[in-house]
Amino acid sequence: LDVEAAGVLLWRHGGGLIIGSPGQDAARCAEFVRELGIVVVSAYYRLAPQHPFPAALDDCHAAWGWVQANLSRFGVDPARVVIGGESAGGGLAASLAQRLHDEGGSQPAGQLLLYPMLDDRTAARQELDAASHPIWNNISNRTGWSAYLGHPPGADAVPAYAVPARRADLRGLPPAWIGVGLLDLFLEECRMYAARLR
Repeated sequence: LDVEAAGVLLWRHGGGLIIGSPGQDAARCAEFVRELGIVVVSAYYRLAPQHPFPAALDDCHAAWGWVQANLSRFGVDPARVVIGGESAGGGLAASLAQRLHDEGGSQPAGQLLLYPMLDDRTAARQELDAASHPIWNNISNRTGWSAYLGHPPGADAVPAYAVPARRADLRGLPPAWIGVGLLDLFLEECRMYAARLR
């Protein structure tokens, strides 16, 4: 349906790269629509271990292409498109921002990253396993990263765009808002990524 919107948010759901679907964020996405007058595009992406990296990122990239091809339907300026997601979806959004930057085409106006899953090296820290992190603990984190990467987390090298926090140079990326709770497993990696973006 053709609409007039203030902008577009390409949203990625969470689930540790191994579970989840767009429907789990229906209420959050509907709130974005109501409060901001934007269009929210939230589509499936393939999950590990059946579909390891780069399948999920390729699907996010395809969704970005669909949004770009359909901006006229929404009456949205190409400069008013933001990418975002929560948890694993936030990590995928950060990886997508890096890939789009390097490709040099249309760029997102910003990144909305809610407690993003950014760094596999957190999962490799076994001293974190005993902590009672709510919802997603470090043992689950290790399972997710291992399934996505196809090997245990924390290896010396990973493919480009597989782990957003491993990128050496974050200059030139779109502005980012990162939200994370004080009890979240991802607190330290989110703070470090934010500091590097600054």
